[in-house]
Amino acid sequence: MSSGYILLVTVLFFALSAYSHVYHVSVDGNDINDGTALMPLKTISAAAQLAMPGDTIVVHEGVYREEVNPPRGGSSDTKRITFMAAEGEKVEIKGSERITGWENVTGTVWKIKIPNSFFGGYNPYKELIQGDWFRDRGRIHHTGEVYLNGISLWEAALFEDVLNPVPKISTDDDNGSSFTWYCESNDKFTYIYANFHGSNPNNELVEINVRQSCFYPLQTGINYITVKGFQMRHAATQWAPPTAEQIGLIGTNWSKGWIIEGNSISDSKCTGITLGKYGDGWDNKPDSAPAFIKYNKTIARALKDGWNKENIGHHVVRNNTIFNCEQAGICGSLGAVFSEISGNNIYDIWTKRLFGGPEIAGIKLHAPIDVLIKNNRVVNTHRGIWMDWMSQGTRVTGNICYNNTADDIYFEVNHGPYIVDNNILLSDIAVNDDSQGGAYVHNLIAGMVLRITDERTTPFHKPHSTEIAALAKITGGDNRFFNNIFIAGLKQTSPDVENPVAGKPRTGYGLDIYNDAEWPMYVNGNVYYFGANPYYKEEKLIQLEGFNPAIKIEEEGEHTYLHIRVEKSVKKLKTDVVTTKSLGIAKLPEQEFTTPGGACLTIASDYFGRSRNQKKPTPGPFEEIPVNKAIKLKVW
Repeated sequence: MSSGYILLVTVLFFALSAYSHVYHVSVDGNDINDGTALMPLKTISAAAQLAMPGDTIVVHEGVYREEVNPPRGGSSDTKRITFMAAEGEKVEIKGSERITGWENVTGTVWKIKIPNSFFGGYNPYKELIQGDWFRDRGRIHHTGEVYLNGISLWEAALFEDVLNPVPKISTDDDNGSSFTWYCESNDKFTYIYANFHGSNPNNELVEINVRQSCFYPLQTGINYITVKGFQMRHAATQWAPPTAEQIGLIGTNWSKGWIIEGNSISDSKCTGITLGKYGDGWDNKPDSAPAFIKYNKTIARALKDGWNKENIGHHVVRNNTIFNCEQAGICGSLGAVFSEISGNNIYDIWTKRLFGGPEIAGIKLHAPIDVLIKNNRVVNTHRGIWMDWMSQGTRVTGNICYNNTADDIYFEVNHGPYIVDNNILLSDIAVNDDSQGGAYVHNLIAGMVLRITDERTTPFHKPHSTEIAALAKITGGDNRFFNNIFIAGLKQTSPDVENPVAGKPRTGYGLDIYNDAEWPMYVNGNVYYFGANPYYKEEKLIQLEGFNPAIKIEEEGEHTYLHIRVEKSVKKLKTDVVTTKSLGIAKLPEQEFTTPGGACLTIASDYFGRSRNQKKPTPGPFEEIPVNKAIKLKVW
């Protein structure tokens, strides 16, 4: 090898190194260090101050109690700033601090006295949860929380409820609900009282929320950030309505091009991940106008402030585990446009149910324009996947939802087009349809369908754009239902009491609830089992009222299995491959059903990604499925 070639390679290496750095962070480091592997920094925040576009911050094993506020982002998708946990190392970012020095009050009740200066400018034990559409249920709630060995206690409304706690038998954790805490504050001190039962808090790990988030830029427009591989928990987040700034345990704050992947995100007082709206002077401002008009005003202001395809959205949220959040796993008003949410395991959302309001779900998006929601597991929440306003170019595919107390999928006041395909929907209400212009294809719908007509006027857009074309009411209909399996005979339930519907609800198993739809329906190739009823104009269908598919979900460790029986005639049904062409055009926006990016679409694969028969695809989410026998499928 010539000396000239070696010199050229050396020059190129140092030239590239000059434009990108790797900064190392260690709990044993020092923030005066230069951030090399041998001289690591001590805090992630210090590394964030140094990092420039193209740089990577590698964080090594340990607990980092800080709120990371990146001052800048990357300059493009290929010149992003990456924050990542070191390979194979457990890295925790916590919005809490460990608290010792507890004093016994009486029996199993203890107290701690903390100077307010300890909290800096944000005291979660003075900060009340509040905001548009928040329902306090007749008591106050703080953004703070108390944790005993990683498990959150329950905030009590009265000191008496700490002295003599009564388990809440209506919850999934009636025993845990007797571990309670209560707080009081004056100008100088905050007092926290907690019932730890048999534990001495000075001998255990007791933590309290002190920071509003774990990873959140205070400035908008911090673009092209990657956050990968962390365990993030304990955030004193505020209620995140669609009209206000939405601060999550981790959030993007009105930016573009974030990748949030492979993280464990838990124990946010309200929301885990926010892809949402910026804050302005109208946040939670009293307004006598009806709520839908108030939100239309929010949209108009956002458009003036740069809500468009060039500036906002394009995020990727994938392969995260999100749990123990009391409002939402993922939420975003306007800021999630053109994004992908895939492969996330979202569970145990709103389990304490101490407060309420119509923003509670596993995934809750306003304006999911050209958003792909794919291959997520959403379990044990209130609503599962809630697409609220402006679902246009949206695709919800390959998700599994069950044990959700309101519904699995809720489309509220949308005009389409949007596509719901290859999903497994097993809660008491599987589909809640308060929209029009939707296409439901190859789903397993083993719960009721709830249909609503709505008098609110909401926007639809020019195709693949945030620009508003017009506003309209929800007439109802203009839906497509092709090649689905409907099952009745499961537990009955009533419409959601947390969010009373505006119109007259119709509930049933199957599609007969659309028989009087004002706008046309397009229905064929569906299977109806165990009492589910077809749409009256459907021509190609199978209806077997007495056949019980024996649906059951079984969880084994980290995996989920579906037990099901499929009757043999399902293979004989004459079905058609579903494509952009066969779905036609959504009536009001006059837009085709395509991929979120606008390309022509064919439903060519099933829930598992296996190729479908292109001449006669099997109804339901599974293409290759044995018939006339009980089977067990690994679905997560």
